Amino acid sequence: MMMKISHTTRVSASPLLRTSPSLLPSLRTSLLASVIASMLAGCMVGPDYHRPAVATPATWKELPGWTEAQPDADGPKGDWWTGFNDPLLNELEPQVSVSNQTVRQDYANYQQALAEVRVARAALFPTIGVNGSVTRQRTETSSVSSSAGNFHSVYNTGTLEATASWDLDLWGEVRRNIESSSATAQASEATLANATLSEQIALANAVIDLRVTDANIDLLTHTVAAYTQALRVVADQDKAGTVPPSDLVTAQTQLDTAQSSLIALGVSRAQFGHAIAVLVGKNPEDLDLPHNPTLPTLPAIPVGVPSTLLERRPDIAIAERQMAAQNAAIGVAVAAYYPTVSLSALDGFTQSPLSGLLHIANRVWSLGASASETIFDGGERSGQVAAARAGYDATVANYRGTVLTAFEGVENDLSGLRVLAQQADVLDRAVRDATRGTEIALNEYQAGTVDYTTVSTAQTAQLTIQQTALNVQQQRLLDAASLIGDLGGGWSDSELHDPRQAGRQQQVSQ
Repeated sequence: MMMKISHTTRVSASPLLRTSPSLLPSLRTSLLASVIASMLAGCMVGPDYHRPAVATPATWKELPGWTEAQPDADGPKGDWWTGFNDPLLNELEPQVSVSNQTVRQDYANYQQALAEVRVARAALFPTIGVNGSVTRQRTETSSVSSSAGNFHSVYNTGTLEATASWDLDLWGEVRRNIESSSATAQASEATLANATLSEQIALANAVIDLRVTDANIDLLTHTVAAYTQALRVVADQDKAGTVPPSDLVTAQTQLDTAQSSLIALGVSRAQFGHAIAVLVGKNPEDLDLPHNPTLPTLPAIPVGVPSTLLERRPDIAIAERQMAAQNAAIGVAVAAYYPTVSLSALDGFTQSPLSGLLHIANRVWSLGASASETIFDGGERSGQVAAARAGYDATVANYRGTVLTAFEGVENDLSGLRVLAQQADVLDRAVRDATRGTEIALNEYQAGTVDYTTVSTAQTAQLTIQQTALNVQQQRLLDAASLIGDLGGGWSDSELHDPRQAGRQQQVSQ
């Protein structure tokens, strides 16, 4: 058997167009010029976005008695919680944006939305790749002469090619996709801000509830002490036989009821402490909150005109950015009516043996263009456009509803604070009168001029009024925190970053 080794050159399977190297510069110049002309002539189909108008009142209905601020000039900014002058709030509020798990989840969602913007932007650019292959193949050929035997041939083939493809965005489909993805990313950023503000307000509410619970514990502790002293007076008179036995039973029952209420407050205090721990991302057992009955200070909150809410509320910004994203989706759907144009190119070498692969004589290249257009789709594209327009109308309704809800929230806060301030003044006088009435009733009982029912009624009335006054103060603080949240907490939509511009992405501590 005889073996013959031969070397041949095989062209790769890709369709290639050979031409003189001297023609390449002119072809490339013409191609580049045509591409640039096509891109400049490209348009963006679909409606351009304009924020829909919403009816905004000129002023707040509940504004009388409040300070009207310039738009976002004197409103709470940044560390708004410092206006409550509570050391626990000042310590824990900064931890919400770092350790709260709801905030961390929304931050991850925001990062995902930013990545999707980069994915959408990538469609504007050509895709470039490199392919290389080496093949060694043996074939056997029978000789005509039986004495010569069979011949064996070995073929070595090598290719090295660079490929490029580019889908031209002549009708703005890619750019509308980028608009939609960017608006969605900004909505995610506003969602992050809204979640942070909501969790901060929740923490402020929990701390306020904790402080009021501690104050209520002190109130009931003093009440138990007063009832204990009253029981001693009744017991002494019962021993002397100057009062009926029912007075002793009444005094003992009153003391037991107050002690029971005091013990029950331990459950509420523990739950508020656990809620505070979770809001700052800690296990409940890791946070020790000492008893402190000092209530936070009621902050002064300047209130701007209603129209400022359109820029200061992150939830309104979310709804507005969702409108922008859905508006761009209409353009994406409309672009499906137009033809798709693509360019492709290949440049490389193919040769055998491999040692001569990169020789200029072995160079191969190709250029190509393609266009496609759907003639009939059974109404699919028109249905997609109609769905996109209906989706946009839904986001407009959601936006306007969000604005109205925001106005309602602020009005409720303002009216609540106004009415509660009046009630607090009346209750302050009532507490003083009830305290004085209890002292008089007890003195009269010791003098034997009234029975113990009078004392018991006066003491019960005093405790009820004191607890009511404490509850009103609690609600005033909660309404103040709610008002800060409903005013946006000092946030502004100018803080939203443009995801299409590198280096401006919001960074949150990890």
